[in-house]
Amino acid sequence: MTGLDGSAPQENVWLAAVRSNPDHAKNYAQRWRNFTDAGRDIYGEARLIDAMAERGSRILDAGCGTGRIGGWLSERGHEVVGVDLDEYLISVAREDYPSAEWQVGNLASLALDDETGDLREFDLIVCAGNVMTFLAQQERLPALQRMRGHLASQGRLVVGFGAGRGYDFVDFAADAYRAGLELEQHYSTWQLHPPAADFIVAVLGAIPVPPEQDE
Repeated sequence: MTGLDGSAPQENVWLAAVRSNPDHAKNYAQRWRNFTDAGRDIYGEARLIDAMAERGSRILDAGCGTGRIGGWLSERGHEVVGVDLDEYLISVAREDYPSAEWQVGNLASLALDDETGDLREFDLIVCAGNVMTFLAQQERLPALQRMRGHLASQGRLVVGFGAGRGYDFVDFAADAYRAGLELEQHYSTWQLHPPAADFIVAVLGAIPVPPEQDE
């Protein structure tokens, strides 16, 4: 878990929570169902991604949870793949949004192949819901590298997470650069308000020639 001093977690936060409470994933899924039943809008991130995308775009929902973002996008005609490390959440996504493709996997080892055995490319990758801060410190750079590897030549990665979760925005930007990504724009909300200290929505593109990686 994130340290009391706000330091980066040494263990994947989601896996630690599930180990502590085996019903954690079920409770999480029910929480989003309750939001929907109460009439709350839970699709703000998805609407932004849809506005950035050509019709029928290839979109990866990285850390998709129950599929609320990728599922909404698939229902609007996009070719969506969602990946999450929790099998229960993926089962919910498959049931609720059968028009998308859902896979169990860790972003730090992400490798989605196409029919020829090459890495699948995506026009947009969305990583919302504080997913990056759930990753253990040693998983963060590999996850960014893996997502960068799945970007099409003009593709963009959109990442959103809050402050105070053990991942300083400056450190995130540095990791992104090391992964071969450049920060093109950043905002404080999914409605594109100006940058602020409490939340970041970062739009990143692939650097054509990635910088040398540290050994």
